[in-house]
Amino acid sequence: MKHPTRRASSQAATLLVMVVPLMWATPARAAGFAPEQGAPTAVSSSPETSPPRELTLEQRADIFMARKNYADAADYYYRAIKQSNFKDPVLWNKLGIAFQQEVKLHSARQAYTHATRLDKNFAEAWNNIGTVYFMEKKYGKSVPYYQRAVKLRGDTAAFHMNLGTSYYHLKKFDEAVEEYRTALGIDPKVVYQQSNVATVVHAGATDVEFYFYLAKAYASIGNAEDAVRYLRRALEDGYGDPKRIQEDPDFQKISQYPAFVELMRNPPVAIKN
Repeated sequence: MKHPTRRASSQAATLLVMVVPLMWATPARAAGFAPEQGAPTAVSSSPETSPPRELTLEQRADIFMARKNYADAADYYYRAIKQSNFKDPVLWNKLGIAFQQEVKLHSARQAYTHATRLDKNFAEAWNNIGTVYFMEKKYGKSVPYYQRAVKLRGDTAAFHMNLGTSYYHLKKFDEAVEEYRTALGIDPKVVYQQSNVATVVHAGATDVEFYFYLAKAYASIGNAEDAVRYLRRALEDGYGDPKRIQEDPDFQKISQYPAFVELMRNPPVAIKN
């Protein structure tokens, strides 16, 4: 079952699991819905031309998500699912996101699985199952779900980034860099800007070498500015193999870039945690 129109509208109902705060798109507010606390109600942005209308259960849930009231959002998404006779994959995916924000990972995985059973081509839901396994540190289990998402939507940078990060945790560094390279080629800002495409994972806060490989991926596509940015972070976090940097063929591509030359000449002192 395919839902191209619903799929497009569902992009505002996705979350971001990174080292930056959650950003939830709020189309309901743009339409003039009241942001006060309590049950969401509709208000008219132009009383003469736009009379108040009753919110749907999904819209109420979306507003609760925007307010980070995830338990209430899950309740209303489930009501909407029942109203749809349990046949709307987009609603199941949104319910999974609400559960995932509450760290109810088993329930989130069940909801995403329902979405994929209703629509086998729902790339975001396959990706989101992968992120649940990633959050459980089951990196090997996450890989086939990310691969499925990539196969369905290979033009989505977040999916490649997620797959690369799972490869990284599995110490498949060449595969990780290749996926990072692909992701950055699609969207160079996927790492440090928020996305409303799908659940995204980030490994940077836990491993010094993550930034080395990320910098290497940026250097491989000729993005010297971001390569230096993340290489500096690796050095600040204690990465201590300057010879490896100098000899790496990807970093050699930016070896004449002034900021890279200066960084190698005067590396930062590692910041101790």
